[in-house]
Parts: sequence; C-alpha cells; structure tokens
Amino acid sequence: MLFLGGEFLDEESLNMAAKIATKTGARLATETFRKRQRRGQGIPVVEPLPYFAEMAEEFLAGTESIVFIGSKPPVSFFAYPDKRSYLSPENSKLVQLATFEQDGKKALQALCEMLEAREISKELLPSTTVEAPLTGELDPSHVGSLIGELLPEEAIVSDEAATSGFAVYPNTWNSKPHDWLSLTGGSIGQGLPLATGAAIACPDRPVVCLHGDGGAMYTVQSIWTQARENLNVTNIIFSNRSYAILKIELERVGALQTGDRAQSLFSLENPEINWVSLGKSLGAESFTTLTIEDFRKVFSSVVKKARPIFNRS
Repeated sequence: MLFLGGEFLDEESLNMAAKIATKTGARLATETFRKRQRRGQGIPVVEPLPYFAEMAEEFLAGTESIVFIGSKPPVSFFAYPDKRSYLSPENSKLVQLATFEQDGKKALQALCEMLEAREISKELLPSTTVEAPLTGELDPSHVGSLIGELLPEEAIVSDEAATSGFAVYPNTWNSKPHDWLSLTGGSIGQGLPLATGAAIACPDRPVVCLHGDGGAMYTVQSIWTQARENLNVTNIIFSNRSYAILKIELERVGALQTGDRAQSLFSLENPEINWVSLGKSLGAESFTTLTIEDFRKVFSSVVKKARPIFNRS
C-alpha cells in the first residue's frame, strides 16, 4: 500500500502515485482527514482511511507493507476501550519513504523513475456515473447523488457535513474536476470559515460548503462575512437538529445509559434553530429544500451565482 499525506494529493502527485500503483499492484490510500484533495473525472482515486477504528482495521487487513509519503502510521481518532489504537496490521512492514519535513513529491518522482512507471491503469480512475433520482423526499443519500451530478467544474468543496454527509464524498469521485477541503482535526466549526477563505483566495471558482447544523453554530458569523464581501459560496446545512456524532461516540465508549438531562445536551431542538431566518438575517439568500425536486432546482440555479447562498436541507 502507498499511503499519501495531505500535502501530496494534488493532481501531479496523484498521477505519479497511480503510475507506481499500476506498476507494482499497490493499493492507494490516504489519511482520514485530508487538508486538500484533487478529485473528479480523469483523476486517480485514492481512498481515505475510514474514520471508525474497526472499519480502518478492516480496510488495512491483509496489507503486507505500507509505504508512507508525508504521513505517519495511522492511529484511531479516539482511544476506545478494548480496541487497538495503532491500526496497521501487526505483521505488516512500515516504510517511511518521506516524512512531513521531506520532499514527498520528489520521492514519488524518484520512485516512478526507478520502477520505470509510466502508465496509469483505467481501474485507478473514477468510472461510476451518478444518476440522481428525479422525484421524492430528500434524504442524505439523495443529497450526495444530486451534488455528484450537479457540482460545477473547478468547484471547491469545504466538507464538514459529519454524519449527514456520508453520501456526498463517494458520489463525487466522477464529478467534474474539483478540490475537496476537509477537517484536519477533532474540532467542529471549521467548514464555514474555511469556505470563506477559499472564496477569498479563489474568487473565480464556486465554493460549496457542506455543514452539519451543530458545527455550523460555532462559526455562523462566517455567513455575515460572506455576505459583506459578496463571496461566491453556497452553504448547505444538514439540519438534523442534533450533535449526532457525539451520540455515536458516547455509545462507542460504552456510555449507553444516560439520563434525560445528558441526552438533552446533544439536542438542537429546544429551541429549534430557524436556519433560513438566520441566513437571511446575516445577509444570505436562503432556502429550505425538503424534496429532490426542490434541491435540484435550488442548487443548480444558485451554485454559480457570485453571492452567498444558504440552503437548509
């Protein structure tokens, strides 16, 4: 396995890694949270390590050797009772070809030259065409397929959708070429300011922010900045009215029996947040989409507008 760090997920590095994989039969993988990844039609697919430890262990199972470029051997995001923290198979050989401080791109280039790796297998390129349904009630899986179909070319995606956005990432492998920005740590609330910064840095590119409602409340003032600076950002808020990821993590450490007061700490229903009113009050054009038809109509019409848009799904 060739395991790439977030510094080496640009198109040039991905192409070199794919040539090495084609020549050697190695799998390509990357970190769970990548700071920036080039993706889309014609760009090699590099799968991220799954978030949950047991899924990551299954992902790595049977791997005889792992070569790291700009990354370290993976560990679980949290320490869980009775679960291993170091995720690499116990008998696998771990090789650090280039550390964070070293030139990983030069290491990839040297490896390509040594192996005479010049071709990229079609199997390493995205091939699945996403066809979203045309009608029906909207759910997270539909949002994923709709964005996969409608994402504009050279878009920048700021992803902090958390539990509600599970379907977006896999459904955008074969979308038009784009850049994907992710959380790089355990805090929440990065998505909105990250989208704001991306829009300022690249005013000629559409920015799409995918955000859970709980995390968005930490940095909701970013929407005012987007409106003030007239930035080309489409914010999609997945309003499940809950800190769902915290519920999941509580269960995973064995805290299954909690009282009503503890459970209420994960709820965003008392009072319920009116995201459309909030978005409008901060200067962003705002919508609620509850059906596939509504989401398709709103997203396809607003994503190319050079002003902030706020869509609660």
